[in-house]
Amino acid sequence: MSRTLVVTNDFPPRQGGIQTFVAALLERRPPDSLVVLASDHPGAAEHDAALPYPVVRRPTSMLLPTRATARAAVDLVRRYDCDTAVFGAAAPLGLLAPTLREAGVRHQVGITHGHETGWVALPGSRQVMQRIAGGLDVVTYITEYTRARLAPALSGRTRLAQLSPGVDVERFTPDVDGGGVRRRHGLGSAPVVVCVSRLVARKGQDVLVAAWPQVLARHPDARLLLVGGGPDEAALHRAVARRGLERSVVLTGAVDAAELPAHYAAGDVFAMPCRTRRAGLDVEGLGMVFLEAAACGRPVVAGTSGGAPEAVQEGVTGHVVDPRSTDAVASTLAGLLDDPVRARAMGAAGRAWVEQRWSWETIAATFAELLHP
Repeated sequence: MSRTLVVTNDFPPRQGGIQTFVAALLERRPPDSLVVLASDHPGAAEHDAALPYPVVRRPTSMLLPTRATARAAVDLVRRYDCDTAVFGAAAPLGLLAPTLREAGVRHQVGITHGHETGWVALPGSRQVMQRIAGGLDVVTYITEYTRARLAPALSGRTRLAQLSPGVDVERFTPDVDGGGVRRRHGLGSAPVVVCVSRLVARKGQDVLVAAWPQVLARHPDARLLLVGGGPDEAALHRAVARRGLERSVVLTGAVDAAELPAHYAAGDVFAMPCRTRRAGLDVEGLGMVFLEAAACGRPVVAGTSGGAPEAVQEGVTGHVVDPRSTDAVASTLAGLLDDPVRARAMGAAGRAWVEQRWSWETIAATFAELLHP
């Protein structure tokens, strides 16, 4: 049986959105149809031993399209009779595509995420992306936003097809109990707005803190739960102290992935007013947190950055707000807390939408079609 060779720098046990995306796609493929070439990472041997398909690790923490990587990939193509190749992130590993085609690979797919939109925005890296696309049969995009940025540069060089990340609807569910998280942080039965994300400027936690006094003016008992760690953590603590919000704003620090569903469940409303920065180079590709929160039955409030609005059905599963307006953010949050019945209805609609459109089963079916058109 011929196999699909997956060449990826982003693979567990290294953590991150791309790693999770790639691993989840492969989990839903027949194990005897796969072989993976990946970079090394602490704990890789133990992780790989539990997988039902072979994983070959290059002795490097950063897998690049070098001659050594090309030789290793060609060896796997021949050893496992691979007729299909997938690049976990098209840039830059997709540069190996012509070499693999010479080795007998007939169909090649390059997955893009969000950073490739930055590549096509700059002249030098745009040429590299064009070269990569020219060697691939399919380049995927995660949202219409990213497609609109990629298409003008890559049009005519390859086929573009949507392949978005999915949500584990068995793990992220309205049945998850957030009571333990509430007790841990002394939230009691207060109305809670929760944000789950890395603490970086693009995500907009600073806007939530700035808007929070206005929310408290209408809901004095409300609490803001900021879940995650990151480089902006100290600055956010200072902002909370400067506004005298220590009793109503909680920063949890980094949280283990296994505990994330319970943290979504601890909130009544999910909010992440993400904003685009650095002249469009720092942008939200999609925002899986909105879909995970919706899968947990929570209404969501998103910013306008990049593809984030595509993770919300405006007025149905939540709202999209101007992330640079504290007034707009505060009014939207307070409005959802004003009307718990409407908020719960949005959460139920979000759960149904995620099950229909964003479950891994749906995404896996799309991936199978891309591998074998």
